[in-house]
Amino acid sequence: MLASPAAPPNRGCCKSANLADSLLLHAITRHHSCRRDLAPGRCSATLPAATSSITAPLELRVIPQLSSQRSQRHNITKRCRWHVIAAAAHAEAAAAVASAPPLPALQQPGIHMDQISVVYKFGGSSVATAERMREVAAIVCAFPDQAPLVVLSAMGKTTNLLLQAGEEALNTDPERIAELAPLRAISELHHATANDIGVDPSTREELHRLLNNLQQLLVGISIMQDLTARARDSLVSFGERLSTRLFAALLNSQGVHAVQHDAWDLGVTTSDNFGNADVDYAATLPAVRAALQQAPGAAPCVPIVTGFLGRGRNTGAITTLGRGGSDLTATLIGAALEVPEVQVWKDVDGVLTSDPRMVSLAAPIPLLTFDEATELAYFGAAVLHPSAMQPALQSGALCVRVKNSYNRLAPGTLISSSRDMSDALVTCIVLKPHVTVMDIVSTKMLGQFGFLSTTFGIFQRHEVSVDVVATSEVSVSLTLDPSRIWSRDLIDDELDSLVSSFTDIAKVSYQRRMAIISIICNVERTSEILERAFRVLKEQKVNVKMMSQGASKTNISLIVADEEAERAVKGLHRDFFE
Repeated sequence: MLASPAAPPNRGCCKSANLADSLLLHAITRHHSCRRDLAPGRCSATLPAATSSITAPLELRVIPQLSSQRSQRHNITKRCRWHVIAAAAHAEAAAAVASAPPLPALQQPGIHMDQISVVYKFGGSSVATAERMREVAAIVCAFPDQAPLVVLSAMGKTTNLLLQAGEEALNTDPERIAELAPLRAISELHHATANDIGVDPSTREELHRLLNNLQQLLVGISIMQDLTARARDSLVSFGERLSTRLFAALLNSQGVHAVQHDAWDLGVTTSDNFGNADVDYAATLPAVRAALQQAPGAAPCVPIVTGFLGRGRNTGAITTLGRGGSDLTATLIGAALEVPEVQVWKDVDGVLTSDPRMVSLAAPIPLLTFDEATELAYFGAAVLHPSAMQPALQSGALCVRVKNSYNRLAPGTLISSSRDMSDALVTCIVLKPHVTVMDIVSTKMLGQFGFLSTTFGIFQRHEVSVDVVATSEVSVSLTLDPSRIWSRDLIDDELDSLVSSFTDIAKVSYQRRMAIISIICNVERTSEILERAFRVLKEQKVNVKMMSQGASKTNISLIVADEEAERAVKGLHRDFFE
């Protein structure tokens, strides 16, 4: 079983404690003469009364545990010197903390509201550390006129660590599972966070129970020598189950009443397609609505819900909604509760006109439609999980706002069913690199029906999905993303196998290292957009290999070589936005 570190004393102001600890270490490192002559070991320094409420008792490895009386007498002087240094350092830290401004107290949001009015979703980077969790708590409580529900992802890279632990468990003896580096990293992160935020004993016990269950699951994987899709879903669920319990405990420790919920306990029901389960909307929406309905006169409470998870309709097992499924959890709950808005909090001021890592002057987009957002998400922009649009579209009244957790007062980007397009020209320019263009040409089927059916039947048999398509009577040009379909070292072999399937009906060639530039725009003004776009591409000496207009009427896709793509995007952004 994983050892649970002892809980530290309640420290009141955690940020003050961190400051005191930092100043203490800084003061200690200045005493080189004392530190050099102390051998590695352990010494416990008792704090002066003036500082004992700030920081836990100091423990530093400075003096060995010696058995002989002579050795102990020899170290008395050194031990006393260390106590003096520790006391002086604590006094210095206490003075700095006393002069620091106090943190504002959190207030219960929505105290005058009967029902939940908004859903907030925060991703893994937003709750990666105890400090980030405090910032999220401040955001949740910053809008007193809203009664929020909060959907959380796992802390930081926890999901990746869980998957890594599962893979390593296959090659580890059951007796040595506790030594797995990913498991230890997960345990240390969550115990350290619990210590930092000062969780209550019941939450600490629950944390310990979940981590032990996680270890037992990994032992089972090791014994069975099999990591099934069902076991993988159960494995990755621990990330959200841990983060939500810690965050609810943080709010409660600050006087904000919060209750943690696993999504399946609210009634989120899915298919049994482990790893990418489909939501059963007919069963889920009324169940979630009933579970979260607040009784009249009930005390205000902030529900904290696991993102990304559900329970299989037939198996009753834990399922996941696929990577990015926490967005879907948020919009699903928003639709069930009929709130006007779901807010997805990220680290930018909403959706931008292009990738800011490529285009330095990329600017926030105030308004988007769900069709536009879906195209953006599909072609690589980090907006929302594509399936997250579905509950909002079915609702008809639900809007989604993308906001910046580092700039909470910025309006962000509002995504809704429709918007006024009368003055719209180009909304956003997105780049999807490293795709493959495939040209399929047949003369045997000239004037005959069935060519497209035969072509896409071959793709279906190979379980290959395509991005962009352009067709004529006897030819099809299309793009696909091999890295999303096959392992990187098998791409060439798989492409050759796909090409050979067309031997009897067509000649096929393909080009690797191509890129899709998607211009999200008002296609009612296609002529103006294309005239300007091709003028820019001519100036940049960029050759377009293929072009397609999406059926959604919001997207024009241009296919260019990978090495020319970034130059093209920068030129197009300058012309349309700068």
